[in-house]
Amino acid sequence: MLKNRRIKALMLVFVMMINCLAFTGCGSKDKTVADESRKVTLVLDWTPNTNHTGIYVAMEKGYFTEEGISVEVVQPPEGGAEVLVASGKAEFGVSFQDTMAPALIGEDALDITAVAALIQHNTSGIISRAGEGMDRPSGMAGHSYSTWNGSVEIAMLENVVTADGGDFSQVELIPSTVTDEVSALSTKSTDSIWIFYGWAGVKMELEGIKTDYFAFKDINPVFDYYSPVLIANNDFLADEEEYAKGFLRALKKGYEYAIENPEEAAQILCDNASELDYELVLASQKYLANEYKAEVSRWGYIDPVRWNGFYNWLSDENLLEEDIPDNTGFSNDYLPE
Repeated sequence: MLKNRRIKALMLVFVMMINCLAFTGCGSKDKTVADESRKVTLVLDWTPNTNHTGIYVAMEKGYFTEEGISVEVVQPPEGGAEVLVASGKAEFGVSFQDTMAPALIGEDALDITAVAALIQHNTSGIISRAGEGMDRPSGMAGHSYSTWNGSVEIAMLENVVTADGGDFSQVELIPSTVTDEVSALSTKSTDSIWIFYGWAGVKMELEGIKTDYFAFKDINPVFDYYSPVLIANNDFLADEEEYAKGFLRALKKGYEYAIENPEEAAQILCDNASELDYELVLASQKYLANEYKAEVSRWGYIDPVRWNGFYNWLSDENLLEEDIPDNTGFSNDYLPE
């Protein structure tokens, strides 16, 4: 009887050893998974800010690791993220629908696709000192505006000023790239600036500066384009679809965590970018918590009607060398449900 028990015990140990080997070795599974992680490079559009919070949350919380992915975040080259992603030196990058447009046409079109909207609506508009009449576009006539002289920028500005009954020729265009919006308005070096409210507008509030502001999308719905978006290399999407989908599953968790936990998400961002001011990051994070998904149920979703509408407007205004066909440059196919 005892002998039979010993035989059964030895057989059980033997079976356990075989099973252990079959699953890549007891106690070595984590190391094997780490060794086999798909290394992915993500290039930002600018220095780290609250547009990127979900990325850093996903890294900090191990969401990428759960998908077998290790992520390296890098700063953009002078020409932006698009060329780096198209060349295959980065699998993903942060871009904007408006700046993507020239990259999608012509013989030198770049092999990139927008695969997620990081923010659901265009949160940009024109900010000015309060009470100077620029709370609406027509009021910009007779005042100065700091411009980077972009053709799409100028066309959009002219569109909203004219639609509001203003004389665009009376807007004083000052060539200038403003990096400190608070100082620019406070010192009256300019009267109005194009900003993204979730950062510069919130900063004005924290500084106690009274401002007027109007959003482009509120004046003309066609300007509710996607800004910013996550772009991906087309070859990567075709050849490694499962990793692309895994990356977006992790990113979805990161942004949804930031929506539900803005305080902790702000701290995670600051932990990864020590140059940032926590007070500003927290205020911005609370603002964007309502903007990452806004009214949609599916994080990252890109509405074809809005996407195509903006590119059709660019064509109608002759701002492109050739038309961009509908449904070009984006895909919802890699998003998690």
